[in-house]
Amino acid sequence: MSSTTSDSPTPGEPEPTAAEQRQCCENWQAVRERVATACHQAGRGPDTVRIVGVTKYVGLAATRALIEAGCRDLGESRPQALWEKAAAFATVDRSLQWHLIGHLQRNKVPRTVACGALIQTLDSERLAIALNQAAVAAGVSCEVLLEVNVSADPGRSGVVPAAAGDLLEMVAGLPGLLPRGVMGMASHPDAGIDPRQDFAHLRTLRDTLAKHCPAAGELPELSMGMSGDFEAAILEGSTMVRIGSALFESLR
Repeated sequence: MSSTTSDSPTPGEPEPTAAEQRQCCENWQAVRERVATACHQAGRGPDTVRIVGVTKYVGLAATRALIEAGCRDLGESRPQALWEKAAAFATVDRSLQWHLIGHLQRNKVPRTVACGALIQTLDSERLAIALNQAAVAAGVSCEVLLEVNVSADPGRSGVVPAAAGDLLEMVAGLPGLLPRGVMGMASHPDAGIDPRQDFAHLRTLRDTLAKHCPAAGELPELSMGMSGDFEAAILEGSTMVRIGSALFESLR
């Protein structure tokens, strides 16, 4: 195994077995190859897509295995888990970028901002205000993505597409926030909708937002696609794919 981290595990720190590390490296390489193939089909370079390894269902040992395999972008749904893992690996690899990909309650905002996490789930003015206050207090710029409920599924979070422009204009005027793009999910497979349709809708919405709200910048990021549909997302312009199960297959 060729380690890519800067330090060895500290005594008592959970560490993957050799078999787990080999399996995770194989999974990581397989996902990278799938991403590269989809990028080739889309006429893009593989370096135009960041793989965000979603570690919400695994512990510290499996997370370390993924880091050792080469993943530098890590996503968590629960703020408390993000805090724990960010702290555990803060001295292991300082190049790691954490992503909050789940619901964020306002009372958990300051500590999440302090971790330097990219917030992919900004979906309301109240959350924007809380994030801005925490970022200004900490003297940092908090990168955010607008979470858009592009599938119109009432059981999912996210701002409705028609309200995304107003939210973005508000976010662009806050000194502590740096809008980077949008995030969304395709419709549930049972809905019978081609995921490319939802992804194309989200890409078009991002382009429209960037055109009509120049204060927000170019909005380069499109976070869309998960283990079951990320190739379709890449074909529609995704720059971040959020992968969990495909990376930890046979590990859990």
